[in-house]
Amino acid sequence: YRPHPRLRVARTLWELLRFVPVVVTCALGLAVLLVFAAIVEVAGLGIALAASGAVLLAAGAVAAGITTVAKGVLVGPIRPGEHPLWSSFVWRTEVADTFTEMVAAPWFASPASGTPALAVWLRTLGTKIGRGVWTDSYWFPEPDLVTLGDGATVGRGCVVQTHLFHDRVMSIDTVTLEPGATLGPHSVVLPAATIAADATVGPASLVMRGETVPAGSRWSGNPIGPWRAVKVRAYQDAEG
Repeated sequence: YRPHPRLRVARTLWELLRFVPVVVTCALGLAVLLVFAAIVEVAGLGIALAASGAVLLAAGAVAAGITTVAKGVLVGPIRPGEHPLWSSFVWRTEVADTFTEMVAAPWFASPASGTPALAVWLRTLGTKIGRGVWTDSYWFPEPDLVTLGDGATVGRGCVVQTHLFHDRVMSIDTVTLEPGATLGPHSVVLPAATIAADATVGPASLVMRGETVPAGSRWSGNPIGPWRAVKVRAYQDAEG
Protein backbone atom coordinates (compact mmCIF):
# COMPACT_ATOMS: atom_id res chain seq x y z
CA TYR A 1 0.00 0.00 0.00
CA ARG A 2 3.02 2.29 0.43
CA PRO A 3 5.51 1.21 -2.24
CA HIS A 4 9.08 2.42 -1.92
CA PRO A 5 10.07 5.26 -4.28
CA ARG A 6 12.33 2.82 -6.15
CA LEU A 7 9.26 0.72 -7.00
CA ARG A 8 7.42 3.80 -8.23
CA VAL A 9 10.33 4.68 -10.51
CA ALA A 10 10.53 1.10 -11.79
CA ARG A 11 6.82 1.02 -12.55
CA THR A 12 7.06 4.35 -14.37
CA LEU A 13 9.83 3.00 -16.58
CA TRP A 14 7.86 -0.15 -17.41
CA GLU A 15 4.76 1.92 -18.17
CA LEU A 16 6.80 4.02 -20.58
CA LEU A 17 7.80 0.83 -22.40
CA ARG A 18 4.15 0.35 -23.35
CA PHE A 19 4.77 3.03 -25.95
CA VAL A 20 7.11 0.67 -27.80
CA PRO A 21 4.30 -1.49 -29.30
CA VAL A 22 2.65 1.70 -30.59
CA VAL A 23 5.87 2.61 -32.40
CA VAL A 24 6.17 -0.95 -33.74
CA THR A 25 2.66 -1.03 -35.21
CA CYS A 26 3.13 2.42 -36.77
CA ALA A 27 6.46 1.32 -38.25
CA LEU A 28 4.83 -1.80 -39.67
CA GLY A 29 2.11 0.31 -41.26
CA LEU A 30 4.70 2.62 -42.79
CA ALA A 31 6.65 -0.37 -44.10
CA VAL A 32 3.52 -1.72 -45.81
CA LEU A 33 2.90 1.65 -47.48
CA LEU A 34 6.51 1.82 -48.68
CA VAL A 35 6.26 -1.70 -50.12
CA PHE A 36 3.09 -0.76 -52.01
CA ALA A 37 4.73 2.42 -53.28
CA ALA A 38 7.74 0.45 -54.49
CA ILE A 39 5.55 -2.08 -56.31
CA VAL A 40 3.56 0.71 -57.98
CA GLU A 41 6.79 2.41 -59.01
CA VAL A 42 8.29 -0.74 -60.50
CA ALA A 43 5.30 -2.72 -61.82
CA GLY A 44 2.30 -0.42 -61.79
CA LEU A 45 -0.93 -0.03 -59.82
CA GLY A 46 -2.54 -3.21 -61.13
CA ILE A 47 0.29 -5.42 -59.91
CA ALA A 48 0.28 -3.61 -56.57
CA LEU A 49 -3.43 -4.34 -56.14
CA ALA A 50 -2.88 -7.97 -57.08
CA ALA A 51 -0.04 -8.28 -54.57
CA SER A 52 -1.84 -6.47 -51.76
CA GLY A 53 -3.17 -9.65 -50.17
CA ALA A 54 0.28 -11.23 -50.02
CA VAL A 55 1.80 -8.06 -48.58
CA LEU A 56 -0.81 -7.84 -45.84
CA LEU A 57 -0.44 -11.53 -45.03
CA ALA A 58 3.30 -11.02 -44.66
CA ALA A 59 2.73 -8.01 -42.41
CA GLY A 60 0.36 -10.07 -40.26
CA ALA A 61 2.93 -12.84 -39.93
CA VAL A 62 5.59 -10.31 -38.90
CA ALA A 63 3.25 -8.75 -36.32
CA ALA A 64 2.36 -12.15 -34.87
CA GLY A 65 6.03 -13.13 -34.71
CA ILE A 66 7.06 -9.89 -33.00
CA THR A 67 4.35 -10.36 -30.38
CA THR A 68 5.38 -13.94 -29.69
CA VAL A 69 9.01 -12.92 -29.29
CA ALA A 70 8.02 -10.01 -27.02
CA LYS A 71 5.98 -12.32 -24.79
CA GLY A 72 8.84 -14.81 -24.59
CA VAL A 73 11.45 -12.18 -23.78
CA LEU A 74 9.40 -10.08 -21.38
CA VAL A 75 7.52 -12.78 -19.49
CA GLY A 76 8.56 -16.27 -20.55
CA PRO A 77 6.48 -19.29 -19.53
CA ILE A 78 3.72 -18.42 -17.07
CA ARG A 79 2.78 -20.71 -14.19
CA PRO A 80 -0.03 -20.59 -11.60
CA GLY A 81 0.78 -18.50 -8.57
CA GLU A 82 0.45 -15.11 -6.92
CA HIS A 83 2.30 -11.86 -7.60
CA PRO A 84 2.02 -8.53 -5.77
CA LEU A 85 0.76 -5.56 -7.75
CA TRP A 86 4.07 -3.76 -7.25
CA SER A 87 6.21 -6.42 -8.93
CA SER A 88 7.99 -6.62 -12.27
CA PHE A 89 5.99 -9.71 -13.27
CA VAL A 90 2.75 -7.73 -13.34
CA TRP A 91 4.33 -4.85 -15.23
CA ARG A 92 6.00 -7.16 -17.75
CA THR A 93 2.74 -8.96 -18.49
CA GLU A 94 1.06 -5.60 -19.09
CA VAL A 95 3.72 -4.64 -21.64
CA ALA A 96 3.35 -8.04 -23.33
CA ASP A 97 -0.44 -7.56 -23.43
CA THR A 98 0.09 -4.19 -25.11
CA PHE A 99 2.05 -5.94 -27.87
CA THR A 100 -0.92 -8.28 -28.33
CA GLU A 101 -3.48 -5.47 -28.47
CA MET A 102 -1.47 -2.93 -30.49
CA VAL A 103 0.61 -5.15 -32.80
CA ALA A 104 -0.84 -8.64 -33.17
CA ALA A 105 -4.54 -7.78 -32.92
CA PRO A 106 -4.91 -5.24 -35.76
CA TRP A 107 -2.47 -6.92 -38.12
CA PHE A 108 -3.17 -10.59 -37.47
CA ALA A 109 -5.30 -11.83 -34.56
CA SER A 110 -8.54 -10.00 -35.38
CA PRO A 111 -8.53 -10.84 -39.13
CA ALA A 112 -7.49 -14.44 -38.32
CA SER A 113 -10.26 -15.04 -35.77
CA GLY A 114 -11.98 -18.36 -36.35
CA THR A 115 -9.21 -19.69 -38.59
CA PRO A 116 -6.57 -22.38 -38.00
CA ALA A 117 -3.93 -19.65 -38.25
CA LEU A 118 -5.10 -18.12 -34.97
CA ALA A 119 -4.80 -21.47 -33.21
CA VAL A 120 -1.27 -21.91 -34.57
CA TRP A 121 -0.25 -18.49 -33.27
CA LEU A 122 -1.83 -19.07 -29.84
CA ARG A 123 0.24 -22.24 -29.57
CA THR A 124 3.40 -20.17 -30.08
CA LEU A 125 2.35 -18.12 -27.05
CA GLY A 126 2.04 -21.26 -24.94
CA THR A 127 -1.66 -22.15 -25.19
CA LYS A 128 -2.33 -25.88 -25.24
CA ILE A 129 -4.73 -26.44 -28.15
CA GLY A 130 -5.97 -29.80 -29.37
CA ARG A 131 -7.12 -30.85 -32.81
CA GLY A 132 -10.21 -29.33 -34.40
CA VAL A 133 -10.43 -26.40 -31.97
CA TRP A 134 -12.38 -23.36 -33.20
CA THR A 135 -11.62 -20.08 -31.45
CA ASP A 136 -12.98 -16.70 -32.46
CA SER A 137 -11.16 -14.90 -29.66
CA TYR A 138 -7.53 -14.19 -28.82
CA TRP A 139 -8.20 -12.76 -25.35
CA PHE A 140 -6.11 -15.18 -23.32
CA PRO A 141 -4.17 -12.89 -20.92
CA GLU A 142 -1.88 -15.71 -19.70
CA PRO A 143 -1.91 -18.06 -22.69
CA ASP A 144 0.30 -20.71 -21.07
CA LEU A 145 -2.46 -21.43 -18.53
CA VAL A 146 -5.22 -22.12 -21.10
CA THR A 147 -6.00 -25.64 -22.31
CA LEU A 148 -8.47 -26.20 -25.15
CA GLY A 149 -9.21 -29.88 -25.73
CA ASP A 150 -9.94 -31.51 -29.08
CA GLY A 151 -12.99 -29.99 -30.76
CA ALA A 152 -13.46 -27.24 -28.16
CA THR A 153 -15.10 -23.96 -29.17
CA VAL A 154 -14.42 -20.42 -27.92
CA GLY A 155 -16.92 -17.91 -29.30
CA ARG A 156 -16.46 -14.36 -30.52
CA GLY A 157 -15.65 -11.80 -27.86
CA CYS A 158 -14.90 -14.35 -25.14
CA VAL A 159 -12.35 -13.66 -22.42
CA VAL A 160 -10.54 -16.66 -20.98
CA GLN A 161 -9.53 -14.81 -17.83
CA THR A 162 -6.70 -16.57 -16.03
CA HIS A 163 -5.94 -13.88 -13.47
CA LEU A 164 -7.77 -11.80 -10.88
CA PHE A 165 -6.60 -9.04 -8.56
CA HIS A 166 -7.58 -9.17 -4.89
CA ASP A 167 -6.16 -6.90 -2.22
CA ARG A 168 -3.40 -5.78 -4.63
CA VAL A 169 -2.31 -9.34 -5.32
CA MET A 170 -2.48 -10.87 -8.80
CA SER A 171 -3.64 -14.47 -8.53
CA ILE A 172 -3.27 -16.59 -11.67
CA ASP A 173 -4.52 -20.09 -12.36
CA THR A 174 -5.44 -22.41 -15.20
CA VAL A 175 -8.62 -22.55 -17.29
CA THR A 176 -9.54 -25.73 -19.12
CA LEU A 177 -12.06 -26.47 -21.85
CA GLU A 178 -12.16 -30.24 -22.17
CA PRO A 179 -12.78 -31.98 -25.52
CA GLY A 180 -16.00 -30.83 -27.18
CA ALA A 181 -16.66 -28.05 -24.64
CA THR A 182 -18.22 -24.78 -25.85
CA LEU A 183 -17.88 -21.26 -24.47
CA GLY A 184 -20.59 -19.13 -26.07
CA PRO A 185 -19.94 -15.70 -27.60
CA HIS A 186 -19.17 -12.76 -25.31
CA SER A 187 -18.75 -15.01 -22.29
CA VAL A 188 -16.09 -14.90 -19.58
CA VAL A 189 -14.51 -17.77 -17.70
CA LEU A 190 -12.52 -17.03 -14.53
CA PRO A 191 -9.38 -18.70 -13.14
CA ALA A 192 -9.32 -22.32 -11.91
CA ALA A 193 -12.53 -23.07 -13.84
CA THR A 194 -13.17 -26.08 -16.04
CA ILE A 195 -15.79 -26.64 -18.70
CA ALA A 196 -15.98 -30.42 -18.87
CA ALA A 197 -16.22 -32.53 -22.01
CA ASP A 198 -19.15 -31.73 -24.33
CA ALA A 199 -20.57 -29.14 -21.92
CA THR A 200 -21.96 -25.85 -23.25
CA VAL A 201 -21.89 -22.39 -21.70
CA GLY A 202 -24.34 -20.07 -23.44
CA PRO A 203 -23.71 -16.55 -24.76
CA ALA A 204 -22.98 -13.57 -22.51
CA SER A 205 -22.36 -15.85 -19.53
CA LEU A 206 -19.91 -15.86 -16.63
CA VAL A 207 -18.22 -18.99 -15.29
CA MET A 208 -17.13 -18.14 -11.77
CA ARG A 209 -13.71 -18.82 -10.31
CA GLY A 210 -13.05 -22.46 -9.49
CA GLU A 211 -16.31 -23.73 -10.97
CA THR A 212 -16.59 -26.96 -12.95
CA VAL A 213 -19.32 -27.19 -15.57
CA PRO A 214 -20.41 -30.87 -15.59
CA ALA A 215 -19.77 -32.96 -18.68
CA GLY A 216 -22.52 -32.87 -21.29
CA SER A 217 -24.56 -30.19 -19.47
CA ARG A 218 -25.80 -26.78 -20.64
CA TRP A 219 -25.50 -23.59 -18.60
CA SER A 220 -26.02 -19.86 -19.16
CA GLY A 221 -26.34 -16.57 -17.31
CA ASN A 222 -24.24 -14.23 -15.21
CA PRO A 223 -23.24 -16.08 -13.11
CA ILE A 224 -24.13 -19.30 -14.88
CA GLY A 225 -27.11 -21.42 -13.92
CA PRO A 226 -28.98 -24.26 -15.63
CA TRP A 227 -29.81 -23.39 -19.23
CA ARG A 228 -33.47 -22.46 -19.69
CA ALA A 229 -35.24 -21.81 -22.97
CA VAL A 230 -36.48 -18.44 -21.74
CA LYS A 231 -32.85 -17.28 -21.41
CA VAL A 232 -32.15 -18.28 -24.99
CA ARG A 233 -35.21 -16.44 -26.30
CA ALA A 234 -34.32 -13.33 -24.30
CA TYR A 235 -30.83 -13.27 -25.79
CA GLN A 236 -32.20 -13.79 -29.32
CA ASP A 237 -34.67 -10.95 -28.82
CA ALA A 238 -31.88 -8.69 -27.56
CA GLU A 239 -29.82 -9.49 -30.65
CA GLY A 240 -32.76 -8.55 -32.85
